[in-house]
Amino acid sequence: MQTLAPLKEYAKEHDVPIMKDEGIEFICKYIEEHKIKHILEIGSAIGYSAIKFAGAAADVYVTTVEIDEERYLQAVQNIKERGLESRISIYLADALLFETDRQFDLIFIDAAKAQYIKFFEKFKHNLSPRGVIVSDNLSFHGMVEDPHLQCNRNTVMLVKKIRKYVAFLKSNEEFETEFVKCGDGISISKRRNG
Repeated sequence: MQTLAPLKEYAKEHDVPIMKDEGIEFICKYIEEHKIKHILEIGSAIGYSAIKFAGAAADVYVTTVEIDEERYLQAVQNIKERGLESRISIYLADALLFETDRQFDLIFIDAAKAQYIKFFEKFKHNLSPRGVIVSDNLSFHGMVEDPHLQCNRNTVMLVKKIRKYVAFLKSNEEFETEFVKCGDGISISKRRNG
């Protein structure tokens, strides 16, 4: 597969948030080890993580949803350039309005932080019985752990929402969640037995 360096460069130049190397490598390894086949990604951005996930194994299929038209168009081009149109389906939509009756082995949440609980609640019904919901950015550049790093009102509000989401995961009776200090903070939620 083509190198992803140009995508990382584009993301840096255009201020597009993409996953940290450590975090994405962790998830790709998880996909490989757990033989994940079908992934739903909430928040495509420019297609970087969807392309990485599809690259984890030849039988991985990704459905990804992006709300921003410019990023969506860039993602479509990036997916096409790498010949992955048959394994990555991308939709231009607000994920909260996106409907699918498909089941997924892994649901990846990496979009509007303020909506994480809503995304979790909406798409948990699309999770296969042994599937997992993976969320990124739970550390939010260290700001969740260290309030001194929060530089303005917006980040303070975002950090509050992320903390609320973490509390939601910790107290969730339907799912048990493992928190991984990797990349920008990752959680892996799976249904409790029974």
